[in-house]
Amino acid sequence: MASYYDIDDIIAEEEPVSVIFQKPANGVGIDPSAEKNCVDQGSKVELPFWLANELCQRNAVSVLVPACFDEKTRLEIQADPACVDLRSRSPYFYEFGCKMVPIVGDRTLGFLLFSAFRSRYKEVLTKAHTASHVAAPKILSRLTKEEVNLYEAAQSSVAAFKKWRVGGRRFQPASVLGRKRRSEE
Repeated sequence: MASYYDIDDIIAEEEPVSVIFQKPANGVGIDPSAEKNCVDQGSKVELPFWLANELCQRNAVSVLVPACFDEKTRLEIQADPACVDLRSRSPYFYEFGCKMVPIVGDRTLGFLLFSAFRSRYKEVLTKAHTASHVAAPKILSRLTKEEVNLYEAAQSSVAAFKKWRVGGRRFQPASVLGRKRRSEE
């Protein structure tokens, strides 16, 4: 579960989703150009995820599957997950998808996220270990936020390994060893 102050979580919950109102709502003011501040039952409206989630828990709306998880995206991921530009669909594709799974009636969404991440995971790590710094911007432009974090962690570990192998410190003394014991008298 994400932290309350996690900015990535806050931004992921700002993704717009389409909802259909199951009950009429008065005084909501969703559309500022509308003459009245009410939404009729059966109206389709775009709301940020955090609001749609709260309304869905109160059975006021039903949430539709967002466009970033549409059939075209699913077919592309099934064909070759490594070539799909998930960042253009949603920079927080995995985080947003994990939040959508419980409230959307589509049972295949969780498997789509799992299979996409599993197959792209290996590709991201391979590129992080072999790509030069010149090729990095092109690679990073297609990765989601989670994959960019993974890529950067992998590159950092490769750099640390190379530094160690070339002649860095072989052993690091434990911090406890530097302390002196109290005499027990």
